[in-house]
Amino acid sequence: MVPLLLVLLLALVLFGAGFALKALWWVAVIVLVVWLLGFVVRPAAGGGRKGRWYRW
Repeated sequence: MVPLLLVLLLALVLFGAGFALKALWWVAVIVLVVWLLGFVVRPAAGGGRKGRWYRW
C-alpha cells in the first residue's frame, strides 16, 4: 500500500510541476509581448531615453 501511495504522490508532484512550468512559459510570453509593445507604442518619447517606457 505504501509504494502505491508513493507512486501516486510522485505522479501528482510531477503533474503539478509540469502545469507550473507551462503556466510560467505563458507568463514569460505575455511579459515579452508587453515589453515589445513598449517599444512600438512610444517610440519617440522625449529626452535622451530613446523611447523606452521603463526606468532601467
